[in-house]
Amino acid sequence: MATDRKLPQRRKRSLEILPATGVEPLSPTELGDAARRAAEEILIAGQAENTLRSYRSALRYWCAWAQARYRTTLALPVAVPVVLQFMVDHLARGPIDGPKCELPQDLDQLLVESGFKGRQGPLKMNTVIHRLAVLSKLHQLRKLANPCEDAQVRHLLSRAKRAASKRGETITKKTAATREPLEAMVATCDGSLEGLRDCALLLFAWASGGRRRSEVAAACVEQLTKVDDRGYLFRLHRSKTNQDGKANLPDKPIRGKAAEALRGWLEAAAITEGPIFRRLWKSRLGPALSPAAVAEIVRKRARLAGLEGDWAGHSMRSGFITEAGRRNIALGDVMAMTEHRKVDTVLGYYRTGNLSQQSITNLLD
Repeated sequence: MATDRKLPQRRKRSLEILPATGVEPLSPTELGDAARRAAEEILIAGQAENTLRSYRSALRYWCAWAQARYRTTLALPVAVPVVLQFMVDHLARGPIDGPKCELPQDLDQLLVESGFKGRQGPLKMNTVIHRLAVLSKLHQLRKLANPCEDAQVRHLLSRAKRAASKRGETITKKTAATREPLEAMVATCDGSLEGLRDCALLLFAWASGGRRRSEVAAACVEQLTKVDDRGYLFRLHRSKTNQDGKANLPDKPIRGKAAEALRGWLEAAAITEGPIFRRLWKSRLGPALSPAAVAEIVRKRARLAGLEGDWAGHSMRSGFITEAGRRNIALGDVMAMTEHRKVDTVLGYYRTGNLSQQSITNLLD
């Protein structure tokens, strides 16, 4: 039998306006300048260091080009005719072996001599696309009218891409360090402290899933877990595709020759904490290597091994994927090691290695 029970009444709290202060109230319909600058700083802080470096480089070039072309500083928002002029000044026209652009030769030479441009002549299509993207991003952050979204700019860029394809302009990739060239590089490393470091670095970068040069430079002893005498597990806290570190990705096993080389380097250098790969000052250890120094070690060892090609830090990553394709390793396992998110990004390297070993390439034999 139900009994009549009175439920306790919730106390009503009156909303009271806080007492006035000397702080000016904000508008609820628009973001203030201080808040916008703070948001920009947060967005910048969340970017990968390599991305920030490429953004700074692109914006420096925009400013230098505008100063040379217009004899004035680059003003925001940038006018659409300025963007169109930038495009025709840098997009290649004509035959692939003799391209031309609208940038006057004197200004082109000045930009090269001032260190803002690598060489005279048109820029590669990918470089132009990147510099337009950086300018577009700047306007988005500042909530300004975006000239890169203008119909004239988008149409010209679309046609320029088609023209580049018709001219035979291709995307150049760094040479892949598959097993044979990797072993040739390792063979140049002697028993000196530098030799031990470089050997361990090359094998670590390759065997742990083709780590990016920034990841190799940032690798610390604390990320290693020793697995008996068989090797290590390397935990990558964050990466280009996992910048907030939330993805539940497997630790990367380092075994065999790579584990032996890593152990030999750590023992010889007496490293028990902090950065794994460091600068060497004669017989003394310095701070962690920079990403650029990692790439230079790859180039140096390729040069000493007499290997031809365009070598860089990315050669370890592309070489690992290509070699995995040669050996028919499951694509899912490869992506678990490399931490690629998109299949199409990794598939080009994987298929290059995979197709070279398939009977379909020998149909005339």
